[in-house]
Amino acid sequence: MRRRSKIYAGLAAALVPLASVIVALGATPAGAAIGGSGPYPADYETSSSLPNHTIFRPQTLPSERLPVLVWGNGACSANGLSQGNFLREIASHGFLAIANGAPNGSGSTNSQMLTQSIDWAVAENSRSGSKYFNRIDTTKIAVAGFSCGGVEAYAVSNDPRVTTTGIFSSGLLNDADDYQLRRLTRPIAYFIGGPSDIAYPNAMDDWGKLPAGLPAFMGNLNVGHGGTYDQPNGGEFGRVAVLYLKWRLKGDISAGANFVGPDCGLCRSQWSVQQKNLTLDGPPPTTPPPTTPPPTTPPPTTPPPTTPPPTTPPPGGASCTAVYTVQDQWNGGFVANVAVTAGSTALTGWRVTLTLPGGAAISSLWNGVPSGTSGTVAVANQSYNGQLGAGQTTTFGFQGIGTGGGATATCAGS
Repeated sequence: MRRRSKIYAGLAAALVPLASVIVALGATPAGAAIGGSGPYPADYETSSSLPNHTIFRPQTLPSERLPVLVWGNGACSANGLSQGNFLREIASHGFLAIANGAPNGSGSTNSQMLTQSIDWAVAENSRSGSKYFNRIDTTKIAVAGFSCGGVEAYAVSNDPRVTTTGIFSSGLLNDADDYQLRRLTRPIAYFIGGPSDIAYPNAMDDWGKLPAGLPAFMGNLNVGHGGTYDQPNGGEFGRVAVLYLKWRLKGDISAGANFVGPDCGLCRSQWSVQQKNLTLDGPPPTTPPPTTPPPTTPPPTTPPPTTPPPTTPPPGGASCTAVYTVQDQWNGGFVANVAVTAGSTALTGWRVTLTLPGGAAISSLWNGVPSGTSGTVAVANQSYNGQLGAGQTTTFGFQGIGTGGGATATCAGS
């Protein structure tokens, strides 16, 4: 039986200001540690091409690409600084965090604003004049939100570009919305304020209705509905959110160990933990290990070449390489990424041939145009990522059913 809290529904529908929750908890907004605790001191900015949003980013962009978090605020507030300490903390660890609403904005937001954030990040990564050009990892995007913002996150969690969903002190309000649970296909995590959290019964009801086989984490910290977002660096919720995003968006297995297994890091803390279908998969090695040790000298049976090898690209187009990696694997499904890198000459387009293992099939793909879903699949560039300078890299990704290990990828350029 559904047990939706009328008070919680009123909180989301009437847009009760988050400040009232903070006052009730006796918390004080923090002004310290504005750069966050991570290695990349962060702050926020705005963009004329993304109005009514607030962009939290490292002040100096790191060499590594930035995964993306798009965020819905508590009470669906249009103040993009509502959870500013929390989002600045996340950005300081090498993420791009985009909140609905302008800095100190007024009014309310909607779920379409999260999609706008994703669209903007993908476009900026591909725009040659952008400071984010080729600096964003558009294959690693999380959608999340607090309270009413969590309901917004649910609404767009089926976007094929979304890697994982985070629900913070939130849950669906009506039985009629349960279809949003049934369509979930990518990992989800809940961070709830314990039984005293007004959203607790909603979140736990949703937890019980998740699709079988879906990787899912549930953490309850008994702090009530207001969480710890306004504490320095987002407090405990900020710390745990960073760990989860490092695991799901950066492949950090040491961070992932806080969520997986009976002896997980959070299992041995003040958090109350539940887990479903979680496995701890590490990041792939930088280069695939050879199947046999490489010889240190040419085999004696191979005569030296009588003519030097050609230095021009082989017939059929400019050279490029494709590196396939499995980013996440669970029982019955996986997420994979393919990095396409131009050779010594620029490309005007590329085409990757994927050979998938038996039983594996593509269910959704982004940043490329596929032909087919299983067996041997050709993936061509989109209009916005086909032109690559010499040595430049772009990526596409996909979600599949079955097992992702053992696939191969080859690239042909033009």
